[in-house]
Amino acid sequence: MTNKAVQKRPRRRLSMARRRSLEALIFLAPWLIGLCLFFLKPIFVSIRLSFSEIVQMKGFVMDWRGLENYQYIFFYDINFVPMFIKTVSDTLLNTPICIVFSLVIAILLNRKMVGRGFFRAAFFIPVLLGSGYVMKQMLGMGADGATITTGILVPQLIADLLGHSMTEFLQSVLDRITVVLWKSGVQIVLFLAGLQGISSSLYEAARVDGATEWEMFWKITLPMISPVILMNVVYTIVAFFTDGTNPIVDYIYKQSFSNPQQFAHGAAMGWVYFAFAFALCGLCIGVLSRYVFVSGGKE
Repeated sequence: MTNKAVQKRPRRRLSMARRRSLEALIFLAPWLIGLCLFFLKPIFVSIRLSFSEIVQMKGFVMDWRGLENYQYIFFYDINFVPMFIKTVSDTLLNTPICIVFSLVIAILLNRKMVGRGFFRAAFFIPVLLGSGYVMKQMLGMGADGATITTGILVPQLIADLLGHSMTEFLQSVLDRITVVLWKSGVQIVLFLAGLQGISSSLYEAARVDGATEWEMFWKITLPMISPVILMNVVYTIVAFFTDGTNPIVDYIYKQSFSNPQQFAHGAAMGWVYFAFAFALCGLCIGVLSRYVFVSGGKE
């Protein structure tokens, strides 16, 4: 027999897109494993509970009720719908304000200035206080979460001069500013990371061509950080919907655990709330992703 040379097939090299997808799956693997092991069953039980009624706590025996729980929270519960509408309206109003404020502050902090490190830390301190042990201790001692996040008050002298209606309007504006200051720390850090990732050669070439700062912002800065804008929009929506001082979150918790007979109603409220937040995030991703630029062109 004659030995024939075996031609080796060239190995296929993964494209850059497939490498990035593989890297993403590797980083997501621990979360996916944890989701399958610890969360899938509780999620399934919660969905089933929202369409059922508990007939026996021992063994968690449920009886199918269809849409009765959803009809109850929409047509008989006098608190859920008003709280839901207020939470949604506040989130839709606070999110763009928070994104614009965070981007402006990040651009300012990205410039060379005296005390830049101090100001970067100062804008992130509310995040540490609001989500850490200090806030839990303050809430545990009886402090109201809404009072903590609305700390700017109109002085009584100014209130007497402006009148009741103007004072309420000014107070609402100040409350909105306080909420934005409390909730913008993470977004500022993400915007800073995105701004520092933009090559300085792009700005140098634009200046040589005679571009102004305003033109460079719209033609270079904004397109280059568009992925960060999308990420911050989704993060901000989720942060406002899941905030500990959110009245509807507290209401769902109390309805679910204060009375065992209300477990099914609480599950229905939770899934309506989650479905709307999920749909809103999906809508934002679907719309904003059309304007996201990636390396090599428009995605």
